[in-house]
Amino acid sequence: MTPLLYHRPNPGRDSQQDAPAPERRTSNQLRSGTRRHAGRWLRALAAIVLGVPLALGLAGCLATADAQTDPAAEPVQARLQAPEQAREQVVVIHGLGRSRVAMWPLARRIEAAGYDVHLVGYDSLGATVDEALAEVRAQIDACCAASTAPVHFVGHSLGGLLIRAYLADHAVPGLGRVVMLGTPNQGTPLVDRNRDAWWMRLAGPLANALGTGPDGFAQALPSPTYPVGVIAGAVSGGPGAAARLTEPNDGLVPVASTRLDGMQDFVVLEVGHSMMRHNETVAQHTIAFLRDGRF
Repeated sequence: MTPLLYHRPNPGRDSQQDAPAPERRTSNQLRSGTRRHAGRWLRALAAIVLGVPLALGLAGCLATADAQTDPAAEPVQARLQAPEQAREQVVVIHGLGRSRVAMWPLARRIEAAGYDVHLVGYDSLGATVDEALAEVRAQIDACCAASTAPVHFVGHSLGGLLIRAYLADHAVPGLGRVVMLGTPNQGTPLVDRNRDAWWMRLAGPLANALGTGPDGFAQALPSPTYPVGVIAGAVSGGPGAAARLTEPNDGLVPVASTRLDGMQDFVVLEVGHSMMRHNETVAQHTIAFLRDGRF
């Protein structure tokens, strides 16, 4: 029925209809007249079919304006009219010598928990602190500066320091919570003891800024004024043992070095530094803090 209601006659047929009709009508004209009459009947029938329900619906609306409405109907109506609430955002930043791909396993689990995830990448090897921070800043501003939903941050290792540096200079509307995974918030002695090694010189200024000295990247950052949860790892063996890190550590960063003044919660898990990105327990703790502000 719908195609008939919106059918437009062929212009050629219109021109034929405007011409004077001969005394004797041809078979083509008879068929054309029959189609015109059928079309008018179909349109009339369609008006009846569509008009009756519309009229009944209008009558129902007028009746309910005078009568008491169903108590359950009003909340449903309000829910239908309310705009859909935007999902909370989570910015995820990788560590030294990695890329966005490195954080994909953790990002996938956070996304499955109901968040919109933004993976931020930057060049770290051979770069300075300012160069890495400029890359991070541009991506965060692009994805989340105009967000109307809460914006959370998750950083692995150096990524946590870059989050602290960004938030120190940027007011984020609707700032949520921050989770740091194995972040050297006090630097790491692994850098101090290998500063003159050829591979540390090759790594560049940003890597060398992760030491424990007063001129380190971490030492220049202010204490947070936002909710922060810190996850540290503790394992035996690995690079930490080779570097004679006798205190509990995740293989690269001592547990004590991950602590941060003003942190809201802290937990130590049995996981190595690099494996934090893949570990399901780490992901569960991360999501718990994003939701509730505690592990």
